[in-house]
Amino acid sequence: MKAIKEFKSRQMRHRRVKAKVKGTASRPRLSVFRSSKYIYAALIDDIKGKTLVSANNRDDKLDLAKAQFPKVESASLVGELFAKKAKTVKISEVVFDRSGYRYMGRVAAVATGARKGGLKF
Repeated sequence: MKAIKEFKSRQMRHRRVKAKVKGTASRPRLSVFRSSKYIYAALIDDIKGKTLVSANNRDDKLDLAKAQFPKVESASLVGELFAKKAKTVKISEVVFDRSGYRYMGRVAAVATGARKGGLKF
């Protein structure tokens, strides 16, 4: 029951935030999704309804064999990789959408990595 309540609470927070945060062509929305193993980041233009760029630590081979905290460090690397992909599409400013998750741990690491890669929030 607790897991269902947490999931529904996150969905409600996500809907509330998404009603206020909109991505445009000049400043798309950086949406973050995290599962128990992986983390995904996508750049979305809400007006056209298209995903412009995406990155995750599942498909992209990231070398984390010696990492002490592999999930957090891989999330930071996903953020940096994501920023590089966004620059190829000539996007430098984004709106951050944490998808109802708390801004800590892996979600914050993606944001920090994206800032380190050159994106502005």
